[in-house]
Amino acid sequence: MKAHFLGSGIGSLAGAAFMIRDAGVPGTDITIYETLPLSGGSLDAAWRPELGYSLRGGRMLTTDHYECLWDLMKTIPSLDHPELSVFEETVRFNEQTPAHSQARLVDRRRHKLDVSHMGFSNADRLELLRLTEASEVSLGTSKISDWLSPAFFDTNFWWMWQTTFAFQPWHSAVEFKRYLHRFMNEFPRIETLGGVKRTVYNQYDSLVRPLEAWLLQRGVNFVYGTTATDVALEVVGGETVARAITLRDAAGERTVPLAPQDLVFVQNASMTDASSVGSMSAPAPRLTKADSHGWALWEKLALGRPQFGNPAAFNSRIAESYWLSFTVTCQQPAFFDHMEAFTGNRAGTGGLVTFKDSNWQMSVVLYHQPHFRGQPAHMQVFWGYALQPDRIGNFVAKPMSECTGAEILQELRGHLNLDPEVLDQAICIPCRMPYITSMFMPRAHADRPLPVPPGSRNLAFVSQFVEIADDVVFTVEYSVRAAQMAVYELLGVQRPVPSITRHDQSLKVMMDSLVKAFR
Repeated sequence: MKAHFLGSGIGSLAGAAFMIRDAGVPGTDITIYETLPLSGGSLDAAWRPELGYSLRGGRMLTTDHYECLWDLMKTIPSLDHPELSVFEETVRFNEQTPAHSQARLVDRRRHKLDVSHMGFSNADRLELLRLTEASEVSLGTSKISDWLSPAFFDTNFWWMWQTTFAFQPWHSAVEFKRYLHRFMNEFPRIETLGGVKRTVYNQYDSLVRPLEAWLLQRGVNFVYGTTATDVALEVVGGETVARAITLRDAAGERTVPLAPQDLVFVQNASMTDASSVGSMSAPAPRLTKADSHGWALWEKLALGRPQFGNPAAFNSRIAESYWLSFTVTCQQPAFFDHMEAFTGNRAGTGGLVTFKDSNWQMSVVLYHQPHFRGQPAHMQVFWGYALQPDRIGNFVAKPMSECTGAEILQELRGHLNLDPEVLDQAICIPCRMPYITSMFMPRAHADRPLPVPPGSRNLAFVSQFVEIADDVVFTVEYSVRAAQMAVYELLGVQRPVPSITRHDQSLKVMMDSLVKAFR
């Protein structure tokens, strides 16, 4: 049996690892194809010569959840401490650097707001309870704003929840409800982000690179600069069977025939497809569907096959699914010194600092340093993002989407009333992501395929765009769980996939959440 993974996101890497660890497949029988010159998909982070450090973002982690991710990472050795697994390294790091944000929301007067209370009215509480207890059938394709009144979107809870998880009022009510249940134990501590865990470095260096090294040691074949453009399918005895893969690289197109026992795992779409980066002197280019390539294979496979889902539900409304992030490389410590004094948090112990009166809805986070492997001691890196990049700034008279890195820093200085010298020589790289919250778009249940669609003999989907009951998209866990489910089903692995921890069924969590809601 040969296994072919089309795309090298964290789901594909995890799938290959599960095949080796739990199904006994030799690594030499596994091939991972990737368009880009490196693995990791959306979990990227890199030094850009003459530009500075850049990362599109990082997913929120917690050791109270993410059962499949940590099940995998207990197997993978740390690159820095081979005697420890990545899981053990992460736990130890968070014990040494516990998170407890003291400046979650900041107002226009540059005051830290009291966010120990959620700011709910009785009407807000009733609406939130109604949405939380509604069935997914009754929620259907509705939006969050269909269930919550305008006043709700100015509560402390909404400001903290939306910026932690990147929700918008027009996003799916089903996805919002799933988050409320999956992370109910985070609700009582949402203002401190006490449940959030971080890796030692960025998630590419701390998760992707150790996993990739483990796979390479076992002979897994990585083929870069290669895009899968088609999978030839045939219906045999009522089953859908993949017969061949069409690949395109610098030399042209070629076909890889598939034997009856071979398996294909398709990374259907990417939330960071058509991303673009700018510089201190140029905004990130505005790319559109015409520049997208990550959806084409899924669109082709789903045509006439409703069991393979509906990509159009997710990729047809860029205005509602995009936002901008930015990475700042500081050459001197003045900004970090100011923020540590202002917030009361050492870098790496706080969380998102959200400027509540920002027209752009801007937030920044200071990571523990170094945030990149090999980062020079004199450099410090922080990250930020904005949920409303089409609005005119408070201090820069243009939309964030049209701003250079220098103008983004100007806006940030305005919110903090900083002298230009504080960010002297800092380099800001803006990043535009058209589909970054496309997973949250309102959709019907059938719009996402199962990891192994009904009737599929040897083809599976692994991504944020598959259907996993009760779990939440926009997490590393979702991709890893999809991969584990797909591998176990196609290979008949008897080891059970780790169950989702139902914190929402804990009496203590429910009581703590109730108390919090009435503060």
